[in-house]
Amino acid sequence: MDGITFYGRYFNVITTNTQSQKVSMAEKIGYSLGDCSANLVFQMMMIYQTKFYTDIFGLEGAIAGTVMLVARITDAFVDPTVGLLSDRTKTRFGKYRPWVLWTALPFMVFYVLAFYNPGIEDKGLVALYATLSYTLLMSLYSFNNTPYASLGGVMSGDIKERTSITSIRFVAATIAQFVVQGLTLPLVSKFSDGGDKAHGWLCTISLFACIGFVFLVITFFSTRERIEPPASQKTDTRQDIKDVFGSVPWRAMFILTLFIFITLAMWGSAMNYYFENYVDAGALYAFLDRLGLVAMETDGSAGYAVLNAFGLVVNSSDKAYEVGFGVFNMLGALVQFFGVILLSGFLANRYGKKRVFIVCLSLTAIFTALFYFPGKADVETMFVLNFLKSLAYAPTVPLLWAMIADVADYSEYKNYRRATGFVFAGVVFALKAGLGIGGAILGFLLSGFGYVSGIGAEQSGTAIRGIVLSSSLIPAMIFGMGVAALCFYPITKKYNEQMQAELADRRSKAGY
Repeated sequence: MDGITFYGRYFNVITTNTQSQKVSMAEKIGYSLGDCSANLVFQMMMIYQTKFYTDIFGLEGAIAGTVMLVARITDAFVDPTVGLLSDRTKTRFGKYRPWVLWTALPFMVFYVLAFYNPGIEDKGLVALYATLSYTLLMSLYSFNNTPYASLGGVMSGDIKERTSITSIRFVAATIAQFVVQGLTLPLVSKFSDGGDKAHGWLCTISLFACIGFVFLVITFFSTRERIEPPASQKTDTRQDIKDVFGSVPWRAMFILTLFIFITLAMWGSAMNYYFENYVDAGALYAFLDRLGLVAMETDGSAGYAVLNAFGLVVNSSDKAYEVGFGVFNMLGALVQFFGVILLSGFLANRYGKKRVFIVCLSLTAIFTALFYFPGKADVETMFVLNFLKSLAYAPTVPLLWAMIADVADYSEYKNYRRATGFVFAGVVFALKAGLGIGGAILGFLLSGFGYVSGIGAEQSGTAIRGIVLSSSLIPAMIFGMGVAALCFYPITKKYNEQMQAELADRRSKAGY
């Protein structure tokens, strides 16, 4: 954008871009690793946290749900505080980048602690420990991810560059999704020395935490901030709060994010129970055999060695659940990966983010509802539905955050003030609230339908029916609420182009 100069003080250079704020591929990839790191945590909590609490910690479903809800009370104070602090941070590295580095180590330490029992046996104390460790992890998630998400909104003001940044970011996030959702249970089984599942979980989480820490450090050193608030803008917390809460597009995105992540957390966790308790183990074992994942003994091939290293080789039907659910998730992640690359940017640039989001989220709701109908042995249909659902949802993955960045621009456009961190903080709160509420709803439903906690517990027909409903019709209805929220989002493709053009003109003028 004309006349915008930013100072790369860390590298002691000054760069002026006279046309548009282009971002190199290396910087986009470096930025994307931050979301890969966050998703090593987020995907774990979305898919496995509830089941970990019920089966490893031995908590009742309703108690596990309450643990997740309690943390939301803290988030109501932590998230806006992080947004306000990051907006007011002034360092030679920028406003948001330093937070990514400062919080990297404690974030990953609390990730490990949230999946580790230090020898507590009393269930009441286990519940207390779970509440404290989960709350601290979610707080560190805010202190890390809110500035990280805000950083994506100030790397460039160019619409296409911003979509490209978020698309590459979510390619990395999808890779993390592939790894966490697909390999967690096989790795836990492989690391479970003598059947000690708790040890298997500790080893698996520690591995992911080490990788996540390295990725966050790389993100800090590889990115730059280019958009700054208007020079004339004065710090005014009350005005920032008024501007954001009074913004119609921000309210629409808050509600959309809340309902989407309620659904994702609920469906992702419920499918874990669905595969273990509803899907016929013999049919799943036969399906894995057709995929070449069943072997009674080593065949000496490199392929076998790789699959076995990640725990993806099955030698009995009682192991089919771990690998079968992992393959199911990897299929979904793989489809999303190519969907983000091939469809998201193309569709958004052609039809606009809002229109693409409405159509794709509606289709996602339909395919989610259809999981109610396959029989226990109809494994192929389940995998086909997962393929279709993942394909429908894929284009929306990067668009959510690109649209939130547009909301930050909308606030500047309307109010001549910019509060990027506070805008993103509210939406990150919605994301985490959705994560907690979705897990809580599932926990309460499990208890209500009579689910019995503990590894290998026998479940009643009523409990299994509740699991099926929680994996299909109920989350589909919540997706529908997200579609309704999108109808109130006013930033269309045409409006966004006009807004960005005027903002570029303002920023090029001295004194703005």
